[in-house]
Amino acid sequence: MVTPLEKARKNPDSMKAKILTVARCVFGEYGFHGTTTRMIAREVGIDISTLYYHWGEKGDLYAAVILDITEDLRKKLQDVEKVIHGKPLAVRLDIAIDMMTDYLFEHPEISNLILLRYFGKTRTNTGFDFRVPEFISDIARSMNLCSDKANAPKKARMQVLAIMNAIHNFISGEDFFKPMLEMERDEYIRSVKETLKFILIPAFSHEYKEDTGWL
Repeated sequence: MVTPLEKARKNPDSMKAKILTVARCVFGEYGFHGTTTRMIAREVGIDISTLYYHWGEKGDLYAAVILDITEDLRKKLQDVEKVIHGKPLAVRLDIAIDMMTDYLFEHPEISNLILLRYFGKTRTNTGFDFRVPEFISDIARSMNLCSDKANAPKKARMQVLAIMNAIHNFISGEDFFKPMLEMERDEYIRSVKETLKFILIPAFSHEYKEDTGWL
């Protein structure tokens, strides 16, 4: 049986897809508990019964949003891997930081939802979640931190988490950090990339790992 999410992804001009797109943004801004279906319906410009017809209850729509974002992240990571495969680690990081930050700045609800999901005090009981452990192991293998993603060591996974958390915090904190730094958006995005590269590329270079014992 084709799910509502599969229908929405197959037909991006459909009402299902329009509701899903708005729901991603609203859930990303207010979280699960701060969002109501009426808020989403109002943003779409439909009545609440139309939303229920297409997606059911709020928990059903939220679960679809989580799965939709997870699938988008998986595809983006595959795109990045195709570009960086076989290149030196420093070059991989340089390219990957550019590609992932550009993508996440275009879709900030992804970073917002990930941080809300894993660091918020309130959780949902939808039974759906981001496949973060799978992503961590994929990235670790792509960076040559391990040879087998099925057995990625804890140290490698922790290093990948450091990268992911740094990126997501800069994305999610944009509206807070820009005024603090007195930056316009283009300058902020450029500075985020430069700062991430300044911190992360030396940290993962072979010479750095030899000197610190992080091998």
